[in-house]
Parts: sequence; C-alpha cells; structure tokens
Amino acid sequence: MQILNDLRRGGLIDSCRGAAGGYLLARPAEAINLRQVVDCIDPSLLQNAVTPDGESGPAIHSVWEKISLDLCLALEQITLESICAGQRSPMFFI
Repeated sequence: MQILNDLRRGGLIDSCRGAAGGYLLARPAEAINLRQVVDCIDPSLLQNAVTPDGESGPAIHSVWEKISLDLCLALEQITLESICAGQRSPMFFI
C-alpha cells in the first residue's frame, strides 16, 4: 500500500474511493517512464552515495557517478507503454 501512496503523491496514479474504486494512471502510459517510478518509490537508488574521500575516492566516485547517470538515462527510455507492448492484456493486478 505504501508504494501506491508514493506513486499517488508523485502524480503517477490517481485513486478513486468506493465500490468501483481503485487506482488509475494519472497520465497516459507512454508519458510515464521507469525513472519517474523509481523517483517516487526509492529515489536513493539513483543517487551516487560514494564519497570522493581517500586516495582512490575520486576515481571510484567518478565511476559510480557515470553508472548512476547511465542508469537514469536508461530508465528514462523505458515507458510503461513499452513494457506492455506486445502483451495480450495490458491489465496488471496488484
């Protein structure tokens, strides 16, 4: 339930109360990418937590910074629509 609240606060889903209630995407599936989802659920996954301290610190920090940037760019290229493409039923049950 916490994940759904995080996604709602992030503006990715809307919730409807009542007997016919539930959760719906707040925007079209092609307008939501995986980076936005990760930013809502656990933004620390996309941050470089390596400090540039010590003798090898700057080099290690630089490598992790590039990896973090590459991951962010890759996640931005994957939309919810692209994940569902080719599926017989685009409905996902949580």
